[in-house]
Amino acid sequence: MSVVPFEVSGPGAGRPVPARCGSRLALPVVLGLLALPLITAAHHSRPAPYGDHVTVHARVADGTAAPGLRTTGRAVEAYDKATGHPRWTYSREGARPLALLPAPGHAIALWSDGLVTDTARADGSGVRWHRAIPGSAPWLRSPAAHGATGVLQPLDPRVRMLAVVTPHRIAAYRSADGDLRWVLPARRGCAFEPARSVRHGAALMVAQPCGDAATPWTSQLIAVDDLGRIVPRRRPLGNELPGGAPADVGTRAEKELAPPR
Repeated sequence: MSVVPFEVSGPGAGRPVPARCGSRLALPVVLGLLALPLITAAHHSRPAPYGDHVTVHARVADGTAAPGLRTTGRAVEAYDKATGHPRWTYSREGARPLALLPAPGHAIALWSDGLVTDTARADGSGVRWHRAIPGSAPWLRSPAAHGATGVLQPLDPRVRMLAVVTPHRIAAYRSADGDLRWVLPARRGCAFEPARSVRHGAALMVAQPCGDAATPWTSQLIAVDDLGRIVPRRRPLGNELPGGAPADVGTRAEKELAPPR
């Protein structure tokens, strides 16, 4: 559509004002076209969600061996185990990685602002999910966190389920999509100690010291697995993705540990 300029006639000119209606219709079109570059620039200038910055340094072919993982200052870096050359780097604005948990296909990281992330390990093609751990950031900055030792815990050999252990709670997430599956709060007057944990078969044993001397020692040690706290005759929810096979809860938990006496 061509823009027809309108003209205001002067005194005595005797000329009509042409195409006023066409100009009124054309003006919004012109303004819209002028606004397009501004809209496009605003779209490209938006900050990445959660302050994410992923840089791919080397493209890899399918079937290439999984890279090693390490932290380099304020970033997570995946590197070729044979050459040491970086494959990809992942950083976040205002945060630094405190712990890494390598898993098949996953690079799970805990950050100083209390966020847990999962990055595609092979090629760094994307950050699959972000999960905030409530109230954990002040504790992670304190000496009591022991450098976040034991906070990220696998709940099965392939790390299909991830436990995040903090003093107030143990939360379990499905690594495929970051779905929260269960939460176990610490007993009142007690607190979990992530650095004091040990594996026993499929069970993760976590210390839960209590301030009350009358609390029996059996209550100051918690056993969990991918299905939650291990207790006799439990009936937990399954952890599979929608449409998957049901979890084999059976008597697995009772076989791992003897029931409390």
